[in-house]
Amino acid sequence: MAERFNGRIEEVLQRHHFRSDEELETTLYRYVRLDNQQLPQSALGSKPPLQAMKDWHKLKPELFKKQPYYLPGCDS
Repeated sequence: MAERFNGRIEEVLQRHHFRSDEELETTLYRYVRLDNQQLPQSALGSKPPLQAMKDWHKLKPELFKKQPYYLPGCDS
Protein backbone atom coordinates (compact mmCIF):
# COMPACT_ATOMS: atom_id res chain seq x y z
CA MET A 1 0.00 0.00 0.00
CA ALA A 2 2.84 2.38 0.79
CA GLU A 3 4.46 1.80 -2.59
CA ARG A 4 1.15 2.38 -4.37
CA PHE A 5 0.63 5.60 -2.41
CA ASN A 6 4.15 6.78 -3.23
CA GLY A 7 3.54 6.02 -6.90
CA ARG A 8 0.35 8.10 -6.90
CA ILE A 9 2.15 10.99 -5.18
CA GLU A 10 4.88 10.74 -7.82
CA GLU A 11 2.24 11.02 -10.56
CA VAL A 12 0.78 14.14 -8.96
CA LEU A 13 4.23 15.71 -8.70
CA GLN A 14 5.12 14.91 -12.33
CA ARG A 15 1.82 16.21 -13.75
CA HIS A 16 1.76 19.58 -12.03
CA HIS A 17 3.98 22.62 -12.10
CA PHE A 18 3.92 24.30 -8.70
CA ARG A 19 4.46 28.05 -8.54
CA SER A 20 5.45 28.03 -4.88
CA ASP A 21 6.34 25.84 -1.94
CA GLU A 22 2.96 26.71 -0.42
CA GLU A 23 1.12 25.47 -3.52
CA LEU A 24 3.06 22.19 -3.40
CA GLU A 25 2.36 21.81 0.31
CA THR A 26 -1.36 22.48 -0.13
CA THR A 27 -1.59 19.96 -2.98
CA LEU A 28 0.18 17.26 -0.99
CA TYR A 29 -1.96 18.00 2.08
CA ARG A 30 -5.17 17.67 0.03
CA TYR A 31 -3.99 14.45 -1.59
CA VAL A 32 -3.06 12.83 1.72
CA ARG A 33 -6.48 13.75 3.12
CA LEU A 34 -8.21 12.40 0.02
CA ASP A 35 -6.22 9.17 0.15
CA ASN A 36 -6.82 8.62 3.87
CA GLN A 37 -10.46 9.64 4.06
CA GLN A 38 -12.08 8.86 0.71
CA LEU A 39 -10.19 6.45 -1.56
CA PRO A 40 -11.16 2.83 -0.89
CA GLN A 41 -8.33 0.31 -0.64
CA SER A 42 -8.91 -3.30 -1.69
CA ALA A 43 -6.52 -4.51 1.03
CA LEU A 44 -8.83 -2.87 3.60
CA GLY A 45 -12.05 -4.45 2.37
CA SER A 46 -12.76 -1.60 -0.08
CA LYS A 47 -12.75 0.97 2.72
CA PRO A 48 -10.68 4.12 2.99
CA PRO A 49 -7.86 3.80 5.54
CA LEU A 50 -9.51 6.07 8.09
CA GLN A 51 -12.78 4.12 8.00
CA ALA A 52 -10.86 0.86 8.43
CA MET A 53 -9.09 2.36 11.47
CA LYS A 54 -12.38 3.54 12.96
CA ASP A 55 -13.85 0.06 12.50
CA TRP A 56 -10.79 -1.51 14.07
CA HIS A 57 -10.98 0.97 16.95
CA LYS A 58 -14.52 -0.25 17.70
CA LEU A 59 -13.27 -3.84 17.90
CA LYS A 60 -9.98 -3.23 19.76
CA PRO A 61 -10.00 0.22 21.41
CA GLU A 62 -7.22 -0.83 23.80
CA LEU A 63 -4.77 -0.82 20.87
CA PHE A 64 -5.25 2.91 20.28
CA LYS A 65 -3.90 5.88 22.22
CA LYS A 66 -6.29 8.22 20.37
CA GLN A 67 -9.65 7.70 18.73
CA PRO A 68 -9.44 8.00 14.91
CA TYR A 69 -11.45 10.92 13.54
CA TYR A 70 -11.98 12.87 10.36
CA LEU A 71 -10.25 16.22 10.02
CA PRO A 72 -11.69 18.99 7.88
CA GLY A 73 -10.07 19.39 4.48
CA CYS A 74 -8.36 22.46 3.09
CA ASP A 75 -11.58 23.71 1.46
CA SER A 76 -13.85 23.50 4.50
